[in-house]
Amino acid sequence: MTVTNGFVVRRAMVLAAGLGLRMRPLTLTRPKPLLTVAGTTLLDHTLDRLATAGIETAVVNSHYLGEMVVAHLANRTRPTIISSPEPVALETGGGPKFALHHFGDDAFVVANADILWLDGAVPAVRRLAAAWNPAKMDALLLLMPRDRAHGYQGPGDYGLDADGRPHHRGAADSAPLVFAGVHITRPEAFADTPDGGFSARLIWDRAEAVGRLHGLVHDGAWFHVGTPEDLAATEHWFQTGGLGGVAPGPAKG
Repeated sequence: MTVTNGFVVRRAMVLAAGLGLRMRPLTLTRPKPLLTVAGTTLLDHTLDRLATAGIETAVVNSHYLGEMVVAHLANRTRPTIISSPEPVALETGGGPKFALHHFGDDAFVVANADILWLDGAVPAVRRLAAAWNPAKMDALLLLMPRDRAHGYQGPGDYGLDADGRPHHRGAADSAPLVFAGVHITRPEAFADTPDGGFSARLIWDRAEAVGRLHGLVHDGAWFHVGTPEDLAATEHWFQTGGLGGVAPGPAKG
């Protein structure tokens, strides 16, 4: 378990329901979270990081080729897996809302299953948990410096004020930080949101407007794996040791 300011973060939501359209043709026969880097699926990389940080239970959603995701996780024991199949894709906001009954009143981690990050000296999820303050926050985002984001060619997502509050780039040409695919949120943040599919940006924009969106800069490596070319480049980084980096071990059962 991960303790934060008197609160305990035990559970995470792992988003594994995406269509993986930009990763085609690799995703024509398997969902993107089951593609591999260094012999481990992207989904297991995410679950391994969560387990290392002390997360006890992970709710994993699925939709596209979802039976493959459920079957893959059948023998995994750490963290404990709860499947959350979606009849339609509910996106990054609707998926966690659909699964809120698994979290009760507790804050929880949300992590994308189609990204890849390596922890710094302290696991990123543990750092987020230590910084989490429900009295001041509806969401706490892990942010990656754009100039250190392996393979990322986009304009960035956020700037970060001195008080740790992100501001989205809006109409600006660029921003120095990229959302790294991991955040902490709380059930109350989903009040008055749609019942179907919607983006988590709806919650973040609303929180930003009232000063309840916060950010934390990642201090480890992070990889953009949006296309087959990105995946191949990331695999090469791991196979060659990258810039002094060490690939993590095999998935933990």
